[in-house]
Amino acid sequence: MKKIFFIGIGGIGLSALARFLNEQGYIVYGSDVYESELVKELRAEGIAVFIGHSASNLSDDTDLLIYSAVIDENNPERVKAKELNIKCLSRKQALPLILDKKQIFAVAGAHGKSTTSAILASILQSSFIIGAVDKRSGKNMLYRKNENIVFEADESDSSFLNLRPRLSIVTNAEPEHLEHYEHNLDKFYTAYLDFINQSNVVVLNAEDEFLATINNPKHIKLYPSKDIKNLKLQVKNYLPYISFDLKDYGTFSVLGHSKCIAVDAALAILSARNIGLSLSEIKQNLMNFCGIKKRFDILVANEKNIIIDDYAHHPTEVNETKQGVFAYAKELNINECVAIWQPHKYTRLIDNLEEFKTCFNGFNKLYILPVYSASQKEQSINLKEHFKNAIFIDDIKRKDDYLIAFKDKEEIILDNALYIGFNAGDLTYKLRGK
Repeated sequence: MKKIFFIGIGGIGLSALARFLNEQGYIVYGSDVYESELVKELRAEGIAVFIGHSASNLSDDTDLLIYSAVIDENNPERVKAKELNIKCLSRKQALPLILDKKQIFAVAGAHGKSTTSAILASILQSSFIIGAVDKRSGKNMLYRKNENIVFEADESDSSFLNLRPRLSIVTNAEPEHLEHYEHNLDKFYTAYLDFINQSNVVVLNAEDEFLATINNPKHIKLYPSKDIKNLKLQVKNYLPYISFDLKDYGTFSVLGHSKCIAVDAALAILSARNIGLSLSEIKQNLMNFCGIKKRFDILVANEKNIIIDDYAHHPTEVNETKQGVFAYAKELNINECVAIWQPHKYTRLIDNLEEFKTCFNGFNKLYILPVYSASQKEQSINLKEHFKNAIFIDDIKRKDDYLIAFKDKEEIILDNALYIGFNAGDLTYKLRGK
């Protein structure tokens, strides 16, 4: 196998796999519907990308076609591949083939898995494939010529069951992506159990309601409320750092804004200790972690304005992140904290509506953008009935170091405060002025 075509190569998941194979010398090319920044990066790395799906994109000397979960069987490139007898695999099906002969450290969970993966990769100095951009490398994939790889395992399509990891971490098992599991919690939790049972070594956040019920004495359990002590936030040059004591291992410091980052770091530290890394090596390598793009990503920081982009798009994530926001603002003597929310997916919004109605409590103001559907069909929901004190806006843009919101063709200047955008959609680009 030498030549591989990816349909949906510009997505955060497939692009990482494409980069990984490209680094190993395979001929990699593919297609996507948008001319995105990520597509431009792939081209700069020598990966050819077609914009638009067409049978003519596929050459007959291709050995394998890999497609993302949203690509159906009527896609012209999939149809052409079948005509040419080219093997076709979904991302989920391709993972065992792509990661063959690697020692996999898999990180799963509804929240925190990208950050935990990046922290663990920093500690291990290993390759990684994650569903976000690591700010130190500027990529969602880093290839190193050793056998270890940290892989962010995805429960949304149950592809985390195709990995055979050496070690697994579960940050939490809060119900998410239930549409894939037919809204059946038994199926959802069974998938997590199957994922856990793939590994001989498992590190769990034992304060998660479901993970607390698992009583395997071989599993390494973290109890954040008792294992993590003396949590302190410090701000240096507008960057937040969390220091904490972990069990009897001493004090650690990591770039981050709240206890949830300390929990992510603690899970990575326990994993690294289990495979034999010394505490001094762990502490030193932990300092290499520079954060994740779109995770408490500070875009503007001065005496007048703070603008932060955050990927929190679930009520639990918003609640955890806002505690860090308020602590960060307190360190900087900022009194006004404003949330800008772009709801992501109708299914997530409707499934968690009651929790969304309270998770923004504490912010001085809440601006709400239209729902980012992520290709889902529009569903009827009147958010104004549920968020009576929110300010509903049509759009937002960045200008210099402040923001402008648009409501009924009128402009609202957002200035002189801390602003944080909660989203998994295109608000992230608006906050960056793109």
